[in-house]
Amino acid sequence: MKKFEERLAKLEEISEQMRTDSLPLDKAMKLFEEGTTLARELDKEITKAERKVEKLISQPTEDDMSDKKSTSPEPVEEEEIILELFSD
Repeated sequence: MKKFEERLAKLEEISEQMRTDSLPLDKAMKLFEEGTTLARELDKEITKAERKVEKLISQPTEDDMSDKKSTSPEPVEEEEIILELFSD
């Protein structure tokens, strides 16, 4: 299976091709089907990554368990973590 980034690039290529090219109906339908399949696969992968991030964020660390102080760490935005997962 291709990497996430490669499949995303292919989806962007299909989208661009469908917007700019005058395609015969059969070619447009094949591209649409391929793009839809890619979009669903990518969505599943993103959802899986989001669940993993949520699980990691909510998981207590050893320091949390042993340190009973009332101080809390600065909150980390989920979006920041997700962006870090998918950045180059």
